[in-house]
Amino acid sequence: MGLKEFFREFFLGFWDYETPKIMVVKNRTLGVIYRIVQFLVITYFIWYVFISQKAYQDIETRPESSIYTEMRGVGILGDSIRDTTEYVRPSEGGDVISTILRREVTYNQRQDTCAEHYSVPSANCTTDDDCVEGEMDFDGHGQKTGRCVPYYNHTFKTCEIKSWCPIEEFAAVREPPLVQAINFTVFIKNAIHFPKFKVLRGNIKPRKPKKLLKCHYHPETNPYCPVFRLGYIAEHAREKFSELCETGGVIGVFINWKCDFDVDPSECIPSYSFRRLDLRKNLPSSGYHYRFAKYYHKDGHEYRSLIKAYGIRLDIIVHGQAGKFSLIPTIINTVTAMTSVGICSIICDWIMLTFIDKNEVYSERKFDDASKQPSQPTVTEITLTSFGSTHSDLSDGVPL
Repeated sequence: MGLKEFFREFFLGFWDYETPKIMVVKNRTLGVIYRIVQFLVITYFIWYVFISQKAYQDIETRPESSIYTEMRGVGILGDSIRDTTEYVRPSEGGDVISTILRREVTYNQRQDTCAEHYSVPSANCTTDDDCVEGEMDFDGHGQKTGRCVPYYNHTFKTCEIKSWCPIEEFAAVREPPLVQAINFTVFIKNAIHFPKFKVLRGNIKPRKPKKLLKCHYHPETNPYCPVFRLGYIAEHAREKFSELCETGGVIGVFINWKCDFDVDPSECIPSYSFRRLDLRKNLPSSGYHYRFAKYYHKDGHEYRSLIKAYGIRLDIIVHGQAGKFSLIPTIINTVTAMTSVGICSIICDWIMLTFIDKNEVYSERKFDDASKQPSQPTVTEITLTSFGSTHSDLSDGVPL
C-alpha cells in the first residue's frame, strides 16, 4: 500500500461511526477478573475519594492567619538572674521567636589596635613587610596597620589590625548553659480566617484568659491552651535539650487547621507538631547562634560587651484547609467515578483478545464491519407458461 493509499484509507476511516456491541462470554476466569477490577474501582472512589478525601466538598487551602508569641520564665545562672529581657529575642514575637541557652561573652572591647587572629589567612607574619597597610581580609576582624606584632602573650607574630580589641576568638569567656530554660514556656496565639466560608477561628477559648497563666498544652485535656514548655517542644521534635544548649537549633512549630464545616465550626481545633529545621550536628552550619553587643562608656571611651548567643529559634508555620459540601464537586466526582468503572471492560477486553484461548474467535465476533457484510440474495420471480392441457401433472399424484 502506497503512502497516498494509506492516507486515503485513514481519511475515509476517520468518518466511520463505531458503536458498542454486547457479547456474553462464558468464561469463569474472565468474569472473576472483571468483578475484582470493578470492586477495586468502586471501593477506591467510595472509600478514598469520597470518604477519606471528601471529594464532595468545596475546599479552601489558603486561609489568612496571624501569630503572636511570648516567652515566659525566670532562670538563675551563677549569682545573676535571667529574665525575658535577657534571653528572649524579640521579647514579643510574631512567627519567629528565639531564646538564649548559652553565651560566649567578650568583655571590655574598644576601638583600638591589636593582633589579628592566627587562623585568618595571611595573618601570620615575621616582619612588617608581610603586612600590607590598609589591606583588609574578608575573613579577618579589621584593617591592617602594616605592623607585625606578637600575638598577645605568645611568641609567634601576626599582623596588627585596627578593630574592636581584644578580638573575640582570643578573649571570649564561655558561660555555662542555662539548663533551667527547659521549663521556660512559650505562648503561641493564632487566629485563622477562611474567607470563602466566612469563618474565623482561634486557638484560645474566649473569656478564659486567666486559665492560660497556669495551664500547659495537652492534645486531649487542654487543646485550647497554647502554652508549651521548651522541654516539651524539644522532646516532640526528637531532640536532646542538653545538645540544643551547646549548639542551638531551629525548630519548626507547625499549626495545622483541618476543618470540616459540614459539622459545627467549634469542632475545628488545630493540631501541633514539631520538627528540627536546621542541619544536624557535626556539620559546619549546624545549630543556631547570633551575635549582639551591649555598649557603655568608661573613662571617656566607648566600650562594648560582644555576646555570641546559642539558643533555640522557633519558627511558627501555619497550614490550613477547610471544606464544606458543595453540589458542583459532588456531581463532577460522581460522574468521574461512573466513567472510571468503564476501565473494567477495557482491561477485560484486552485480556480476552490477548491471553484467552480462542481469542481470534472472540475478535471476529466482537468487531463487525457493516460495509463488508454480504448482501441479501435477490429473489427472482419466474412465470411458467404452458401450452395444451391446463392440468398440472402434480395434482395429488393422479395420472391423467
